[in-house]
Amino acid sequence: MDHRRVGHYWNENADVWTRLSRAGYDTYRDYLNTPAFLEMLPPLGGLSGLDIGCGEGHNTRLLADRCARLVGLDVAGLFLRHAAAQEEARPFGVRYVHASAVELPFPSAHFDFATGFMSFMDIPETEKVISEAYRVLKPGGFLQFSITHPAYDTPHRRNLRDENGRTYAFEVGGYFQRLKGQVEEWIFSAAPPEVKAGLPLFKVPRFTRTLSGWLNLLIDTGFVLERICEPYPDDETVAACPNVQDAQVVAYFLIVRVRKPS
Repeated sequence: MDHRRVGHYWNENADVWTRLSRAGYDTYRDYLNTPAFLEMLPPLGGLSGLDIGCGEGHNTRLLADRCARLVGLDVAGLFLRHAAAQEEARPFGVRYVHASAVELPFPSAHFDFATGFMSFMDIPETEKVISEAYRVLKPGGFLQFSITHPAYDTPHRRNLRDENGRTYAFEVGGYFQRLKGQVEEWIFSAAPPEVKAGLPLFKVPRFTRTLSGWLNLLIDTGFVLERICEPYPDDETVAACPNVQDAQVVAYFLIVRVRKPS
């Protein structure tokens, strides 16, 4: 499976994904991943950036409030239609581009920074994604991206809950097994049954690599590691959104910032 085939799957997911996420059911994004990602960013004032795999543009719009110029890019055209409609209704100054992360349509040394919110692990040609991000960054520019945590988002994964429904452990296995496009079907767990009724499940091709595989890929490309985060919901967050309680037991996400040497 290549990036174009993956883009076809995400294009089919786009309508329902956008509808449910904008209704507030992407709770792990809203209560955990995105807040941690934004908190970890260095100052963006006056900088130009590229958001790789921008989807319907939720996180792109949050970035646009912090920087001077921003481009959002995605391989799924239907996601971009939703993003562009939102931009037209409430302009954030984002320019959206329909293209693949594997073939970035920009000159070398073009952006001050690049981001990828939960997109890089969904692209099979990961080496090309990282090398393309490196290419389009100016010397001294940074790349920050989030992915599902390689150590816990394994081919075998089972959530173990107590009699009150609270997660107390995860059973994981197959860490060293490489998934290369096996399609999983799921939908946001926070959406109530009456909302999910009649909606198609998301079809998501999965690609896995080890933690060392990710870090060594970045180092081999030429990046310098700068910051790493494993976001964790505190008790106040869980009180506001009980759905994310299981993320107190194992790390759901990994956020990495690397920099291109000057």
